[in-house]
Amino acid sequence: MKDFKDKVVVIPGGATGIGFGFAKAFGADGANIVLAARREDRLQEAVAKLAEYGIEATYTLCDVAKPADIEALADFTWKAFGKVDVIVNNAGIMQPMNAVIDTPEDDVRRIFDINFFGVWRGSAVFGKRFIEQGTPAAIYNVGSENSLFNAAPTSAAYVATKHAVLALTEALREELPDFIDVGLICPGFVRSEIGPPEQMAMGMATDRYVDIAMKQIKAGEFFIVSHAYNMECINARHHEIAKAYATYAPRYDGDAEFDVRTLFALHSQQA
Repeated sequence: MKDFKDKVVVIPGGATGIGFGFAKAFGADGANIVLAARREDRLQEAVAKLAEYGIEATYTLCDVAKPADIEALADFTWKAFGKVDVIVNNAGIMQPMNAVIDTPEDDVRRIFDINFFGVWRGSAVFGKRFIEQGTPAAIYNVGSENSLFNAAPTSAAYVATKHAVLALTEALREELPDFIDVGLICPGFVRSEIGPPEQMAMGMATDRYVDIAMKQIKAGEFFIVSHAYNMECINARHHEIAKAYATYAPRYDGDAEFDVRTLFALHSQQA
């Protein structure tokens, strides 16, 4: 989707940080913006700030950890505009940095309920309605550089959620009709309110990041990337994997004999 003029863009987690940055960017292109978050005061502040940029926006309260809230968000937006064109599943939290063996399981479940299941719920609820609507639409899920490698030691729960968002979004891309675009937004270290202010201040300026990301969204890219140095970490991971396969599972003629996709396709043909 290249043109967002008069499109309706829904952004859970859009009151602050990257979500608010995307609200500004889509709004500057002429989109109608719907913000959703848990804190009404911050939503009101965001709508007022957008108005200063000449962008009209509305909001509704939504906790992505609650399935009923996602349905209510969809109901609210379709009732207000009669359609929805884009959802940016952006809501997310971090947990205190801790080793795997020292992280309480309740903390892990909490962060998964928002960072992963919140994205799953948004994708499923809006994806079904997009199919019924039958017009060009888009789902953008906010992963992270942590979807591609472990960028932040002692943050295993957060990293795991972002790896899971990658898997979800890759599956979604294959399963949805072609008229629905799907993209995985992979921010590196960007200024936001998700972490301690003294740490987050070291990140890339939010508007600079969003400008980089929007170019890729308009180009129809699936992997929406930014921080160039990440390739060092990505290449290191892929090199280690390739070395392991070359040493212990080298390619051979007919090695697709146990490939899942090959076997499933063959089974489907025979059925």
